[in-house]
Amino acid sequence: MTQPTALDIALAYHRAWTGHDFEAAMQYVADGIVCLAPAGPIEGAEGFRAFMEPFSKLLLESTLLSAYGDESTALLMYDTRTVPVPSAPAAELLTIESGRITQLRIIFDRQPFTEARADAR
Repeated sequence: MTQPTALDIALAYHRAWTGHDFEAAMQYVADGIVCLAPAGPIEGAEGFRAFMEPFSKLLLESTLLSAYGDESTALLMYDTRTVPVPSAPAAELLTIESGRITQLRIIFDRQPFTEARADAR
């Protein structure tokens, strides 16, 4: 039996959280994950959960645009439709070690979410 590739792990994680099964998604996250997000670094699985789980609850739909990987990294680009924002494209560069995500660098535009919060007031 072959070991899953970094891309396999990244896609399984992505399918889980975009499929509204955040507990399954967390099975792919290392305890010591470092997430490099636009607001700054987030360390540890619980910090990562606090950052990502609320967003996953706002998610209505996600479209995977592209995915690439090698032995230890994967790159995903996708678009999301959320409750407050109709289109929120993002990219993630994931580092995988021993079948777990040890680093996730996420790039997305925070401005549409800031505007949606301001409009809701």
